[in-house]
Amino acid sequence: MLGLRAVARHSGFSRPATTLITPRARHIQTATVKDADIARLAAKPLHPLTLADLCKHGRPPLSEQALLNSANFTLDILPSRLAHRIQSLRSLPYIVVANPNVSKIHGNYVHSLSTLLPYAERRIETLKEEVQFTEVMADLVQTHSNTIGILARGFLEARKYITAKEVTRFLDEHLRARIGTRLIAEQHIALHFSSKPHNDLSDSEHQNPHAQESTYIGVIDTALKPADIIRRCEATVGEICELNYGVRPTVNIIGHPETEIAHIPMHLEYILTELLKNSFRATIEAGMEKEPIEITIAPAPATEEQTRLLKNKPEQAVQHTEGVITNYDQGSVDYASGSNKPDLSASANIRPLDKNTPGVTIRIRDRGGGVSPENYAKLWEYGFTTFNEDEINDKVSGGNGNSGGTALDAISGGAGGSSSLAGLGYGLPLGRAYAEYFGGGIAVQSMWGWGTDVYLSLRGVGKIG
Repeated sequence: MLGLRAVARHSGFSRPATTLITPRARHIQTATVKDADIARLAAKPLHPLTLADLCKHGRPPLSEQALLNSANFTLDILPSRLAHRIQSLRSLPYIVVANPNVSKIHGNYVHSLSTLLPYAERRIETLKEEVQFTEVMADLVQTHSNTIGILARGFLEARKYITAKEVTRFLDEHLRARIGTRLIAEQHIALHFSSKPHNDLSDSEHQNPHAQESTYIGVIDTALKPADIIRRCEATVGEICELNYGVRPTVNIIGHPETEIAHIPMHLEYILTELLKNSFRATIEAGMEKEPIEITIAPAPATEEQTRLLKNKPEQAVQHTEGVITNYDQGSVDYASGSNKPDLSASANIRPLDKNTPGVTIRIRDRGGGVSPENYAKLWEYGFTTFNEDEINDKVSGGNGNSGGTALDAISGGAGGSSSLAGLGYGLPLGRAYAEYFGGGIAVQSMWGWGTDVYLSLRGVGKIG
């Protein structure tokens, strides 16, 4: 399964062993999802997640008890998150929910909740139950691998019945909530594969002899070097530029390229690919490809005030408390359904960040002519909400258009997902969602007619024992 292979790859494994778990090898038990179940689970407040939460079970290989603790932690928080998403979808106008694409996503969430309900009223206490639960997690990751692309096409088709502002707010919330749901499931899958019980029950050919040497805790790399990710993303975007334009800009990394933080490689890869794609394209189209793109790495996160300014959404202006991760960052406010009310999200549901949390600030500077004032004002909007009728018909029918940027657009899939977001104008909003999810942010400063500076601030996991 693609999802499991990706998780294993990003967790330091060359391949996932298959002794303990073969996705879809057996029938996954389900339970009927009743409206009362959804209402009960959605009534529970959603608490923001920190990277430290995902690392609290210790470094791999996990013992049997630690693995069971991870499974129960995952089980404690996922059902209510799925119920909140179902409530939010149901709060949309009926004619929008009736759209086949939107209805499919609603059905996917109901299905995933039905696979968790058999475990919801008890704890996972044996390895056999943990294996079955991990199969449920694999099914969840696969089921929701294309959620955002399908939703976007649904909203395109239902555009007459919902405003662009309503779509933007719903998708911004849904994008962020999906990041957390997928990450929680992928983290347990990765911890399962790197656990001591898994290694003990695997044959010697499939055992991972380097499990104790790995810098990974699940999908989190505790010694992640942003400079390495930058070079990988540069190679990917550069190759496409050469194919599409016949040239590729160069990248100079300055500052402290040896800097390491604890973060999620899949998220950083998406953010940097999107930012470099924009810089490369602007630089080439401005005829400045001989001017190198300068990337500065500073081994510290932005200050609390700078981070607050990076999160420049008006509805958050009165809600921010310094040094915290909020429900706004993680899509858990549920404006639509009202099940996690905004007035609660700035108080009991805030998770403080460790004052000493290590992180990094990355500046990407190009000579691509900058962003025009009219486009700057719409930088964080979903591009497809402003498509004209021809563009809408092209996207709904599955076309990609014939613009010069199509090849670059084709790499705009979400982290761990597919490329179905290509050309839908998700790049920067989704990149910002990944950055802000754990307390970072993205800011853009443009000098129209000259170039653009993009500041990416990331906070790491803090101290890990």
